[in-house]
Amino acid sequence: MSVLKLAWSGAIAATVATVLATSAAAQMELRIIAPAAPGGGWDQTARSLQQAMMTEKLVKSAQVINIPGAGGTVGLAQFINNKGDGNSIMVNGFVMVGAILLNKSPVNLSQVTPIARLTEETQVIVVPANSPIKNAKDLVAAVKKDVARVTFAGGSAGGADHIMAGMFVAAAGGDPSKVNYVPFSGGGESLAAIMGGRVTAGISGYGEYEGQIKAGRLRAIGVSAPNRLPGINVPTFKEQGIDLVLTNWRSVVAPPGITPEQKIALDQLMERTVKSKAWQEQLKQKGWVNAYLPANAFATYLQEEIARVGGVLKSLGLVKS
Repeated sequence: MSVLKLAWSGAIAATVATVLATSAAAQMELRIIAPAAPGGGWDQTARSLQQAMMTEKLVKSAQVINIPGAGGTVGLAQFINNKGDGNSIMVNGFVMVGAILLNKSPVNLSQVTPIARLTEETQVIVVPANSPIKNAKDLVAAVKKDVARVTFAGGSAGGADHIMAGMFVAAAGGDPSKVNYVPFSGGGESLAAIMGGRVTAGISGYGEYEGQIKAGRLRAIGVSAPNRLPGINVPTFKEQGIDLVLTNWRSVVAPPGITPEQKIALDQLMERTVKSKAWQEQLKQKGWVNAYLPANAFATYLQEEIARVGGVLKSLGLVKS
């Protein structure tokens, strides 16, 4: 057979596979697992997917199921038991990578089928408006002088905020195991600690502190994005000479043991969803940044993140080597 005929037959096969996958998705009765309680980021992501898919008629039905507990690892354990179920996906993200290690979970993300990275949220470090720390280099100087005297406020121990504190201290040339991190269960509590001067700096997603930054009550000294955020006049850490890039991403995975055809159907479904008008409206409404990666690219990215997060948690002394 000629090269031209081979290429043509290959193109036809790929087109047929896409059409079949699209048709299969349209008849799908999809279950979206949110491994967290209602109202949180993963739950919001699951329900936004549900709304977009149903609005665009990409699936026959979509049901969100909440399974909270232990940073998502309770839901993960149950999800993995659905081996071969091509009608289920689970929302997860950066936080689960650390939770698996911190909770010494018997299950991990190597046991699922990566389908897509969806969104990412940039982290920010803030200080009170009256702080003598004016920029990231000032905070670096404070860390170099005495890392233990620099206190960071953020969310739960081992989460994205804690990991970022460790990465900042390491980038500043300090010892991450000596990070003085104060975890808070809610954004209101951490904000009160920052505004009251009880901590040196606060770390969270940019959206958490945006109102206080714009009102001039907090000073943003840097964002963890690789490039400046559109419409936000806050420098990145990289442009200030600090090697720190971190985004709190969210994604979807499928159970283990699904067939290649099931994977193609889910991969195509997510691609059509993220390109839809309904999903774009969800991104705008929620203030989420589109960070879409299809299945194979996301699988590579996930392995890199697992290795990176594990290294940071070890440097913080939160997990053993």
